[in-house]
Amino acid sequence: MKTRAMVATEPGKLEMREYPLPEIGEEDGILKLEMVGVCGSDPGIFKGKSARGKRPYPIILGHEMVGRVYKMGPAAQKRHGVKEGDRVIVEYAFGCGKCRPCLEGRYTLCQNFYTYGSMISCAEPPHLYGAYADYLYLHPRAMVHKIDEEMSAEAAVLTCAVLGNGVRWLHQIGGCGLGRSVAIVGPGQQGLAGVAVAKESGAGPIMVVGLERDAPRLEMAKRFGADVVINAEREDPVEAVRRATGGSMAQLVMDVTGHPQGARLALELAGLGSTLVLPGIYGATVEVPLALDKVVFNEITLKGVFSHDYPAVEPAIKIAASGKYPLEELVTHRLPLEEALQALKLVAGEVPGESAMKVLLDPAL
Repeated sequence: MKTRAMVATEPGKLEMREYPLPEIGEEDGILKLEMVGVCGSDPGIFKGKSARGKRPYPIILGHEMVGRVYKMGPAAQKRHGVKEGDRVIVEYAFGCGKCRPCLEGRYTLCQNFYTYGSMISCAEPPHLYGAYADYLYLHPRAMVHKIDEEMSAEAAVLTCAVLGNGVRWLHQIGGCGLGRSVAIVGPGQQGLAGVAVAKESGAGPIMVVGLERDAPRLEMAKRFGADVVINAEREDPVEAVRRATGGSMAQLVMDVTGHPQGARLALELAGLGSTLVLPGIYGATVEVPLALDKVVFNEITLKGVFSHDYPAVEPAIKIAASGKYPLEELVTHRLPLEEALQALKLVAGEVPGESAMKVLLDPAL
C-alpha cells in the first residue's frame, strides 16, 4: 500500500510523490491523517529558512495534525493509552532521546532536530515524517494524545500547535494567573489562542493590540475573552494600556507579530517587574533593537519560548473540548492536499486580496 505526500524537494519546489507505508514493530505506528494545519512557519521551511541548521531536503512538510491510529504496535498502544482506530493528535517534536536537552526532558529543543515536517528528510525509509500526506509515521518517541470523537477536526488541529503553544508560553512559562494583566501584540491565530489561555488562567484585564487591517480579528478577540482591544492606528496603544491598567501597565506581555516593531511595542507595554514572552520568529539575520535600560531599571524578565510539549497539550485538549472558545472561526481556508503550494502562498500573504488566518489541508478532498 502507498501514500501520497507533498514533498519539498528543494527550497521553493513542491511536488506530489508516493511512498510505501512502512512496516511497524512493537513500538511505532502509522497515523491516517484527517486534517492538517499549515503553520505560519511552513512557508519559511518551504523556502529553506532555518535558524536550527540546514534543511535536509527532500522534506514532507506539515506538523499540525489530527487523525486516526491506522496501525500501532502493542507496546506503543499501551504506552499511549490508545488502540487502532482511536482519534489522536500528535505533537510537533518528539526528540532523539539521547542528546542533553532530551535527557533533561526538553525534547522540543532536541539537538538532533527530531521533529515532524521540518528537519527529517523523507529520502530514506520510513519516509513519512511530515503531515502533508495521507499517512504519517508514528516514531517510537512520538507524543500522541487521544481526543474525543466529538471534537471538530478544526479545533483538534489547533489544539496541539496553537492552543498548546499558548498554554506553555503564557501560563506555564509566562506565569499567567489570577488577576494578572496581560497584553498580547498581534491578533492572529496565536494571539487569539493566547487570549483563551489568559481567560482560562483568570487573568485580567486582557488586552489585544492590532492594526487597522486586523479589525475583524480584534472583534473576534472579544469572543475569545479579551477585555480591551486596541487599534494601534487609531489610538496610542501605550496610553490605552496605561488607562486599562490604572497606570501600572501590563504584568505579562506577549508579542506574536514576528515583526521587530511588535517586539519594541511589547516592551513599551510592559510594567514594573513584568514578564515579556517572545515566541515570534523575526528572522535569523534580523536585529531587533530594544530599550534594554527599561528592562534593567524595571526588572523586566524576557523569556524566549518555542513550541509546545506534553504538559501543555493535555490542558489544551480540555480547553478545546470545553467548547467555550470559537476555535473553528480561526479557520479561513480549507484546501485539498494537491493544493499545498497555494496553501503555503496564502499563509505567506502572497495571494492578492486574500487574508488568511488558519489554512487547512484536507486529504479527503
